Amino acid sequence: MGKVVFDISVSLDGFVAGPNQTLDEPLGEGGELLHEWAFATKGFRERHGESGGETNVDSEVVEEWLDNTFATVMGRRMFSGGEGPWEDDPNADAWWGDDPPFHHPVFVLTHHAREPVPKRGGTTFTFVTDGIEAALEQARAAAGGKDVGVGGGAIVAQQYLKAGLLDDVRLHLVPVLLGDGVRLFENHVADTAPKLERTRVIESPTGVTHLEYRVVK
Repeated sequence: MGKVVFDISVSLDGFVAGPNQTLDEPLGEGGELLHEWAFATKGFRERHGESGGETNVDSEVVEEWLDNTFATVMGRRMFSGGEGPWEDDPNADAWWGDDPPFHHPVFVLTHHAREPVPKRGGTTFTFVTDGIEAALEQARAAAGGKDVGVGGGAIVAQQYLKAGLLDDVRLHLVPVLLGDGVRLFENHVADTAPKLERTRVIESPTGVTHLEYRVVK
């Protein structure tokens, strides 16, 4: 059976988004700095239908993630930045337009039911209202025994980690200090979180350190 992998960029002071998140700045003030290393890579740009980009180890990390993920679970905030009933969500069609970069099934955790939304390129968004385990069960089935990716936000990661449902945690440590915003791990997570065993470290010429941990079960 494939792994369940959480993958995210994080600042040196532990934030995955900056303060004051809005629809115009969904990652908050300064939050896009966490992802510039990925935006610049050939692997990222190809998946978004663009040409060019760097072919360094950062691109290899991105390509490995994209090539080995066959279904994704994400939170409502990552999907649209909204909350509440869908009819009140100004970004209910999500961030990625008609051809999202996933190219596989995506399961969105939400409290508000909605019919699945198919897109071009093999992406279908399915909305799950009965919890993280139900979403993961559907994602595993869709992935056909291959890896499932767990996307943001931080609360989603905390829930899966505390429930013992993650196999790997991959962090991209970016040399920026945001000072405030959304922390990846709050203090309460340590009370029930499993141990992590570091399995890989990749140093990038851009200054980013790619860290991979196995969740000890």
